[in-house]
Amino acid sequence: MKIAGALLSAAVVTMALAVPACADQSSLTVSVFQGMQNLPLFAAQQKGFFAERGLSVNVETTPSSDEQRAGLADGKYQIIHCGIDNGVAMADVAKVDVAAVIGGDNGFNRLIVQPDIHAISDLRGKTVIVDAPDTAFAFQLYEMLKRGGLNKGDYNIKSVGATAKRLVDIQQNKDDKASMLNPPFAFTAQNDGLKDQGSAVSTIGPYQATAGIVLRSWAKDHPDILVKYLEAYIEGLRYVLDPKNKDEATRMLADGLKLPPDVAAATYAVATDPAEGLAKDGRFDGPGFDNVLRLRTDWTGRAPRPAAAYVDLSYYEKALAGLG
Repeated sequence: MKIAGALLSAAVVTMALAVPACADQSSLTVSVFQGMQNLPLFAAQQKGFFAERGLSVNVETTPSSDEQRAGLADGKYQIIHCGIDNGVAMADVAKVDVAAVIGGDNGFNRLIVQPDIHAISDLRGKTVIVDAPDTAFAFQLYEMLKRGGLNKGDYNIKSVGATAKRLVDIQQNKDDKASMLNPPFAFTAQNDGLKDQGSAVSTIGPYQATAGIVLRSWAKDHPDILVKYLEAYIEGLRYVLDPKNKDEATRMLADGLKLPPDVAAATYAVATDPAEGLAKDGRFDGPGFDNVLRLRTDWTGRAPRPAAAYVDLSYYEKALAGLG
């Protein structure tokens, strides 16, 4: 399929998702990465699911996982949606007491390479690009390269930032040979002549990627607000996954991510795939999280704590019960 258009204009913009504040609304600032995983947020805002619960939600797009983690720790953000391994890093490396409170997806990541790369072995001695070199999707990249015969040290690692930034980098810098990209960025890359070497989950198995993460102290002090937020998020997710809302949800993607219609349609198809699309009701993938922790152990040499140390689904369960 021919995918047209570019995503540069959507790289690091702040999404215009805030609703006008009123006296009885609780204000939240939420940090996300640019991408299709934000479709439930688009719907929750545009269909009024946040507003009807008295929430004013401002969603900001982060340039990097480092900035996002720092913003949560400092109280700039109340909630972040990101690869859950970033939360593990906050808890174990930065010693910030955080918890994942909802799941989301498997990351949809694909190994995208320059046209002159015909096999993983061709990346020996070349430069690959990542967001942060020691968390989340970087570990996916290292694992895929390892299974293709390359050990860490057989290639150079360059930290660039969020997916939108990596797309621009790999388009403009032909010496940067590979990166993990997800839709819609992976579609645009292929349209520009880059090559798809396969999905992460097809190589490494189930993976819990995007999760909603909060400071435990904030959640303890604001349980009602968090539950209302999760209710609205889940309601937004249900709305966009309902086939009868396909056209409207596709327009939300096109408008929210500045996509041409064909890219938006292809991205929506991935988001709603019954097997590997956005997780129903944002459910948390336990086996996928076990795989996240295994990769962290393998690539840092440090064993994390048991999975339960990083997750608190009690607010999520209350939200589900409230929705019925």
